[in-house]
Amino acid sequence: MWIAHNARTVLQTIDRERCHRGRGVRAEASDGDGSAGAVRPAVAPGPPPSDAPPDSTRTPEHGHTPEEIRHRLARGPSVSYLRDWVYGGIDGAVTTFALVAGATGAALESRVILILGFANLVADGFSMAAANYSGTKAEEQEYRHLEAVENRHIDADPEGERNEVREIYRRKGFDGADLERVVRVLTGSRRRWIDTMLAEEYGLAGLPRSPLKAAAFTWLAFAVCGLMPLLPFLFAVPLAPHVSFAVTTLVFLLIGGLKSQWSSHSALVSAGETAGIGTIAAAVAFAIGALAEHLLGG
Repeated sequence: MWIAHNARTVLQTIDRERCHRGRGVRAEASDGDGSAGAVRPAVAPGPPPSDAPPDSTRTPEHGHTPEEIRHRLARGPSVSYLRDWVYGGIDGAVTTFALVAGATGAALESRVILILGFANLVADGFSMAAANYSGTKAEEQEYRHLEAVENRHIDADPEGERNEVREIYRRKGFDGADLERVVRVLTGSRRRWIDTMLAEEYGLAGLPRSPLKAAAFTWLAFAVCGLMPLLPFLFAVPLAPHVSFAVTTLVFLLIGGLKSQWSSHSALVSAGETAGIGTIAAAVAFAIGALAEHLLGG
């Protein structure tokens, strides 16, 4: 997050000597026989804050030595396309399997199921990718627009913009000389100043995502996951509808498990939630197909 990125810069400037607190200080003190004093023992780290989340005691996902911190932060923030994978994967598996379930309920031939399934992969996959492209493009345009707004405001009223930064960090608990040093450091670089305002004033922390990559990841996940329910019919597997259900359920579980790596939910909960959504969609489609066959089958 840009907040953490800015905090790194601020902490490098504000009271550098505070970095050494808790590591022990060498004191020139006399003991009873006049000998020089020893190094004071390091202060033991305190417990986590009382308002820390329940899972705050888990093993950290990365190291926190000075070298590891410098190496990690030097790479800068990364752009994640996980949501596009999850979005495309779930929709591809759900819509294709719902189509298979509906066609099975209507007692359609495997050849017809394959034709409908592949048509769905191409048409619906392209539609989703195009929609995600447009939505992500709008997010990027909003980011660039607000970036230009902040540039104009800094040129037109730099002191007013400094006051905004001052108020933002006053609300975070800074005051006095520390607050003024924060303002001076953050507004000392135009890029850092603009990034701070985008994150704090508009909630646009991080870099805008690429519309083309978002669309590509959505379509690829849709095609890969959406193909799975069709494979048993494509290879003429015995009991193809049942095998298709099992394969699709496995896809749902894998997507849910993947999603849990970036979620507060456990893998079991996330996988069960995703599989439940897909199963409900398939059950509804199967029921509609069976009803249509009953009413229109003659």
